[in-house]
Amino acid sequence: MSLTAVAVIHAKGRAKPYKLTDERGLYLLVTPKGQRYWRFNYRYGGKAKTLAFGVFPDVSLADAREKRDAARRKIAAGEDPGAAKRIAAAEEKAREQASFGAVADEWLKRLKTEGRSESTLSKMRWLIDFARPSLADRPIAEINAVELLEILRKVEARGRYETACRLRSTFGTLFRYAIATGRAQRDVAYDLRGALIAPKVRHRSAITEPKAVGALLRAIEDHDGQPEVRLALRLIPHVFVRPGELRLAEWDEFNFDIRVWTIPGSRTKMRRPHRVPLSTQVVEMLNQLLGITGEGRFLFPSIRSAERPISDNTLNAALRRLGYDSSQMTAHGFRAMASTLLNESGKWHPDAIERQLAHVEGNDVRRAYARGEHWEERVRMMQFWSDYLDRLRLGGNVVRVRFRRSA
Repeated sequence: MSLTAVAVIHAKGRAKPYKLTDERGLYLLVTPKGQRYWRFNYRYGGKAKTLAFGVFPDVSLADAREKRDAARRKIAAGEDPGAAKRIAAAEEKAREQASFGAVADEWLKRLKTEGRSESTLSKMRWLIDFARPSLADRPIAEINAVELLEILRKVEARGRYETACRLRSTFGTLFRYAIATGRAQRDVAYDLRGALIAPKVRHRSAITEPKAVGALLRAIEDHDGQPEVRLALRLIPHVFVRPGELRLAEWDEFNFDIRVWTIPGSRTKMRRPHRVPLSTQVVEMLNQLLGITGEGRFLFPSIRSAERPISDNTLNAALRRLGYDSSQMTAHGFRAMASTLLNESGKWHPDAIERQLAHVEGNDVRRAYARGEHWEERVRMMQFWSDYLDRLRLGGNVVRVRFRRSA
């Protein structure tokens, strides 16, 4: 006897699961909680099998019967409807995993696993988000260069030429990852070389004229803001690390016995640990800072929470308050200052300066032979540099600050 829609609607849960049978293998399985599942029993290859058709009321009695009849037609044609359903589900999953959005998410997850910094990951997510509205659900293998160019043109139309070029490069990296994982055949972003407006190269502002450097250092000494911010401004010319490396510095990275700061590779741009020799002047400044923030984790904690460092704009904002706008000096500009003046001094090997700047040799052959760290020279160079900065700040008189801490 066949089921009726009324019987299905009024089927209630009992102590144990039970079945309400329809015709030709179709039945409704009712659970103790009253859930109702459509099932179809059939035989294929001499074996009894069951196929699920969904849940009532999402699938009505009429819908379940249509699914049963379609399955019976497959059986009559020599096909196993259960195997066909599994293959279709696998193909759908493969299509979903091969979409632009899925590949991008997987690639970003891999970058995070590789230890890329959060700032790098945020930048990559931001760039990928330009493409998500139109490409997220598209199979990455079907996307062509014209589609990418349309997205890039929209970015260019807003005058963001450098962003457009970075986005094209990011597209290329993403497509190469898709090729490596078997979800694309070629990097269509490669076809867009030369199609974008070349951005004007803008160098970070930096003061490199000695007298102007002295004036800047004197202005820093007169900074009347938070003591830790003033000390950060005083420290960064002497160590000339990247601003992010300084603001995220933690006390356990400093070895005062050997006077070395070791920045972990997870925080450096090149993803390699970087050592900074500490001059006598730097140790003195750190001693002062110990009395302010030495009980916590960070050298420069946020005023809102000791569990977070100062923001990435703190040092630049402090320079603005001193009267130096972004066209004159930036926190990153202290690196250019050190590089220029140390090279002009003629006292130090260029490779020693480059190593202290944590730069990596671009030439593969040269990099293979330039493995030395020039450590001893760098130690002498960093003390020379602090002495030189003191001389500029004081207008010619060198004052060596007494080294107080060695524990």
